[in-house]
Amino acid sequence: MDENLENMRKKLIFRSDHRGIKEMDLIMGSFARRYVPGFSADELAQYEEILQENDPNLYSWITGKEDAPANVVSPVFEKLRAHKL
Repeated sequence: MDENLENMRKKLIFRSDHRGIKEMDLIMGSFARRYVPGFSADELAQYEEILQENDPNLYSWITGKEDAPANVVSPVFEKLRAHKL
């Protein structure tokens, strides 16, 4: 089980660093490197859901330009929104 979680952590960190938009690479990559290694299985699942959103929407939600929809808001999303580079 721990090996599966470690593989998931590595995958999520890689995906966070390679979003496609430089600003999102910086935000998501730094967040993932800082927090993903300590995430529980539930937190990893929440973060994986966040990564499935498209970059323009995520950027607007993280920066507060738009309110995030209820299905995106979670404890992990709130931690991401509070994250400082």
